[in-house]
Amino acid sequence: MSERISLSIENGVADVRLVRMDKMNALDDAMFEALIETGERLATEKGIRAVVLSGEGRAFCAGLDMGNFGKMAAPKDGAKKEEGGMLGRLERRTHGIVNRPQHAVWVWRQLPVPVIAAVHGVAYGGGFQVMLGADMRYIAPDTKLSIMEIKWGLVPDMAGTQIMRHLVREDIVRELTYTGRVFTGEEAGRIGFATRVTATPREDALATAREIAGKSPDAIRASKRLLNAAVVAEPAAGLLMESVEQDKLIGSRNQIESVMSNLEKRAANYAD
Repeated sequence: MSERISLSIENGVADVRLVRMDKMNALDDAMFEALIETGERLATEKGIRAVVLSGEGRAFCAGLDMGNFGKMAAPKDGAKKEEGGMLGRLERRTHGIVNRPQHAVWVWRQLPVPVIAAVHGVAYGGGFQVMLGADMRYIAPDTKLSIMEIKWGLVPDMAGTQIMRHLVREDIVRELTYTGRVFTGEEAGRIGFATRVTATPREDALATAREIAGKSPDAIRASKRLLNAAVVAEPAAGLLMESVEQDKLIGSRNQIESVMSNLEKRAANYAD
């Protein structure tokens, strides 16, 4: 993991950085594995209350490493070549509802705590989709972004189609997917991909993460469960889930601490 991603944890905030700087943090097999390994570790790490995901050097992530394109043409793991492509490779679900490349994105969405992507330089193709896996995206105004798969005769297949449709108007998603055109962080803010457009995305993301880390971890985790479920739940199921989560929180240790710390005008002391 250290060859592709660095991880430091301080006061409940996990600072995750892609560190393949010589390749603009492009996605090779080792980077995919590092993203999955780091996400899965943080899912079970005690004391984690928020995560910031960023890229070291000139870019957030330049997308799929060009060296990986050659591997697409050859059968893998006994797959049989058929008319129109490969059978039994990407279709196989290896991590619940997703395959391995999708898991490199979906693992951040499924993390029980909020994740903020701090994006600068470029976020192309797979790198753009990794960014989408976060709860929030802080993007520098001059960042270059692209749903670039069409350039290589491909489709976005790292969970991008399932996340984009909840962030941006459908016709805009279609235009960007069909053309693969490069757009800026400024435009990302206007159309909805950027939560915040800022010249200092990592610094601002860390500040927000620290703010989140100061809130009740029980309520934050329950909020993420509710918001994740709201994407797919029918209203009746979503409304019931709100009530179930609230019943768990009312009168709990951390909920009482939230009330008392506010009434006593002091910093809260939450239990993990």
